[in-house]
Amino acid sequence: MKKSITSIRQIKLGDSDFNYLLRNNYRSKSLRLTIRHDGTLVVSKPRFVPLFALEKYLKEKADWILEKSAYFKRLKLPSHEQNHLNYLRAKKPAKLYIYNKVAHFNRLYNFSYNRIAIKNQRTCWGSCSKKANLNFNWKIINLPETLADLIIVHELCHLKEFNHSQRFWDLVAMAIPDYKIRRLELKRNQIKTLI
Repeated sequence: MKKSITSIRQIKLGDSDFNYLLRNNYRSKSLRLTIRHDGTLVVSKPRFVPLFALEKYLKEKADWILEKSAYFKRLKLPSHEQNHLNYLRAKKPAKLYIYNKVAHFNRLYNFSYNRIAIKNQRTCWGSCSKKANLNFNWKIINLPETLADLIIVHELCHLKEFNHSQRFWDLVAMAIPDYKIRRLELKRNQIKTLI
């Protein structure tokens, strides 16, 4: 059995016809809406949700969908070349910022790690490898400090707990007691939750 089937569909939202990507995800347990950076709506639908129920739900969410889609279409996102140039310009200050943050929070944890790398990732804020290497997206420096701190502590805690168990979140809470609130804020402000 296929995990998911993707198709392009159209629905009338407001005064205009609106195209969206529909993913019939056989493993999903709930409807999920995602707006991409280009304004495209992606809908993940569990197998048991009929199409008429989905379209009813989309019409109920029409104001939110149209607002978010218009917002991202208005953004002038940098081209691939401009993005790389931005990365080269920001890599050094991002490295200094992240190194200082890791050192600051690791005074609490005293974890051992090998290296810290600053990367130009498109879909990830950070990662921790099994070799104890920490990787961070340079764009962290553009986030509010509260969210940057969450991402840095999140990856730091993976040095001890390479999972998302309660033990892991208890470690995160040692430095960021309100991590649940900050995670929600990250979800509200980002297209995809990356942690």
